Amino acid sequence: MPYYRQLGKIPPKRHTKLPLDPATSYKGEGLAYEHVITTQGFDRVFSILYHLKPPTRVKRVEHYKSISMKAAAGRPLRHHHLKSRNIPRKGDPYLGRIPLMFNKDMICYRCRPETAFGPFEFYRNGAAEEIIFVNKGGGVLESFYGKQPYREGDYIVIPRSTIYRLVPDNVSVEDYLILESFNDVHLPQRYLTPEGQIKMDAPFAERDLHGPMEIIANDEEGDFEILIKDSERYTRHVLAHHPFDVIGWDGMLYPYTFNVHDFEPITGTTHQPPPIHQTFECKGYVVCTFAPRFLDHHPDAIKVPYVHDNVGADEVLFYVSGNFGSRRGIEEGSLTLHPQGIPHGPHPGTILASMGATRTEELAVMFDTEFPLHLTEEAMALDDPEYPLSWVD
Repeated sequence: MPYYRQLGKIPPKRHTKLPLDPATSYKGEGLAYEHVITTQGFDRVFSILYHLKPPTRVKRVEHYKSISMKAAAGRPLRHHHLKSRNIPRKGDPYLGRIPLMFNKDMICYRCRPETAFGPFEFYRNGAAEEIIFVNKGGGVLESFYGKQPYREGDYIVIPRSTIYRLVPDNVSVEDYLILESFNDVHLPQRYLTPEGQIKMDAPFAERDLHGPMEIIANDEEGDFEILIKDSERYTRHVLAHHPFDVIGWDGMLYPYTFNVHDFEPITGTTHQPPPIHQTFECKGYVVCTFAPRFLDHHPDAIKVPYVHDNVGADEVLFYVSGNFGSRRGIEEGSLTLHPQGIPHGPHPGTILASMGATRTEELAVMFDTEFPLHLTEEAMALDDPEYPLSWVD
């Protein structure tokens, strides 16, 4: 998780009163309302927020809808190439998400929203962490933790139960890859000292992680609708006041961004395995960043990945930009799924073509899952059926 932060007004000790002006405070009580958000019970990181009004003031609760993940039927074991660059714009950043693949640990979505706000202005995922990769676009993430800018190339990591909204600069260019994780999202343990500081040989540092910068503290009364997702169920909560009424907080649990261009690639004389690109660690899967980098510099080095059997892992690559040296027919916005149980590797002709290269400008996001991924019907509608045969000369 990111490091400790403090923003706004907090009392000098936990669980003690934070006085407010009785003349303007809720019910004249003259106190802020402490709100403790914990992870894994009380065993892991947490934050403590201070609200102007109790965050439990819910006026109405209604079932909105339920959506179950369904796997495409009759699918053989093979490689897949999903062409998602030009999927039609649909919905908003929450209800416009298109599920592509899933297992018991996570769901992968693509989203190209048509509108910034749909039926709901605020969103909360009550059952999963979210990693939103901003493929295109930029704007401001607003949450009860405050405001923070996001930009193209950012991973936005949002803890479960956070009420938030994305406020794009220009929704017509917004384009996301979204990973919904049913377990906590961590920085890789091997990057951390026993005290929790990011080591100096890690490919990024605390300075590259950016949290909320400005408290919102909206004291508005009214009907504020929040869409809450917990697994397959969506619920409408109507709060009696603006959800972003926090005047201060501290802790180690909050949304943060990390930009792929701040990733410092690790290279060697010969090809290095994918774990050197690891960025996040989750139970059941990892996320890696393939950033622009110098290539292997041994005089006989082969500059593209070797043929590989994914024993015990499904591998997905989302191609962001640049020239993908080991693949033919791949475009920006493509996703490839190379499942466990069969080999994959460089396309014919790419090995020799790579020998004289000294650098790659490719940029891609990869996630590897422990358990096999199920593709949805929406994914199969984007699939290139000729891809599994593309290694034949």
